[in-house]
Amino acid sequence: MSKELLNRKKEKCTNCTLKGCFCNYPYYLPTEVCIHNTSNDCWVSFNDGVYDLTELCQLWKGTKNIKPILALAGKDISHWFDREKNDIKHYIHPLNGKLVPYCPHGPIPDVDSISQISTWKTAKKMPWWKSEKYRIGNLTKNPRPCRIINVLTGCEAIISVCEEDTIRRIQKRFLIFNSNNESYTWTYEGKPVDLDKTLTENGILDERDRFVNCGLPEDIYIPALLCHYNDDLTMTT
Repeated sequence: MSKELLNRKKEKCTNCTLKGCFCNYPYYLPTEVCIHNTSNDCWVSFNDGVYDLTELCQLWKGTKNIKPILALAGKDISHWFDREKNDIKHYIHPLNGKLVPYCPHGPIPDVDSISQISTWKTAKKMPWWKSEKYRIGNLTKNPRPCRIINVLTGCEAIISVCEEDTIRRIQKRFLIFNSNNESYTWTYEGKPVDLDKTLTENGILDERDRFVNCGLPEDIYIPALLCHYNDDLTMTT
């Protein structure tokens, strides 16, 4: 687990008073989750959260219970869970009339099969889907494109960002194109942007739905952030 994520877990959220709040956690794109799709690097998403289940895969390595998770590694498995109850879904079994966990792909870790007629029982310990230790972030509610132009070099790139990303987070995403972001001032329409606010909070709206409703391609216009070099002789380390 990264040092940054550990610090976020220790921080108290100032935006709400909900128990088990994850507001301070980083947001991820579905495309970032999907590349973690092996037993040695296994992420999944469900109910707006992103979970690193690599440790779980190692604990259950070689068992049939881990196979459904490996089959869906890197994907969203929200259909397994009841969002309101924050628990795995249950259904009435047609053969014995009992309320049993819904496991469409077979038994999973912390849900054990106790007979061949699909009578199930959940483990008595805290199941992995309720354990906060596996949660590493939130799944964005709106992946959106962002155009960034380096005024000094003329380099231009369109990257996918999370609606919830602050400009600082977007700067980190842009490091692959510009490793010296600290030496640049970022602006939009001639005015410096607030690095601790999102694109929308800076007045940079996502208008793709409006374009589509007008019969236009959704990417006909993508707002551009401009990076102006400060000439402060800052060197990368």
